[in-house]
Amino acid sequence: MAETQRRPVPRNDGSELDTAMAFLSFSRQCVVKKTDGLTEEQLRRGLVESGTTLLGLVHHLTLAERFWFGYHVAGRESDNPGDVGMQVPAGRSAGQVLADYDAAVAASDAAIRSVGDLGESVAIPVEGTFLSVRWVVAHMTSETARHAGHADILREQIDGTTGR
Repeated sequence: MAETQRRPVPRNDGSELDTAMAFLSFSRQCVVKKTDGLTEEQLRRGLVESGTTLLGLVHHLTLAERFWFGYHVAGRESDNPGDVGMQVPAGRSAGQVLADYDAAVAASDAAIRSVGDLGESVAIPVEGTFLSVRWVVAHMTSETARHAGHADILREQIDGTTGR
């Protein structure tokens, strides 16, 4: 099957921050790209036993961005969502969920860049440990990439579109 959404991985290698941000951004874009051109119904369609949907993945990643970068890195108590599940709140349109993700990503990027040095400790400890911002960026890059893979599979089941 031909890959119709394939993009090359980043070639950024100038600095630790530049490289880390390039791969985090690439993973985020891979998730969002899987929603392109789909209807509201398709985005909400659960095609696996767990009920995971493309829109649910985006919602989950929005909450995770806020939790890790807003709460832990920037220290904003208001960004601790508690539950970071995949259930899209009733009444939230696909457009609203995607806009929420864009806003969370922009706030996350600002939080990361305001720290500057990825070796700095988070503002709020993770389970009692002041991990580095580097760790949070690596964690969220792997979390986002993992869900991008889930999104690949869901999108292929919906309409046959493939690629990263």
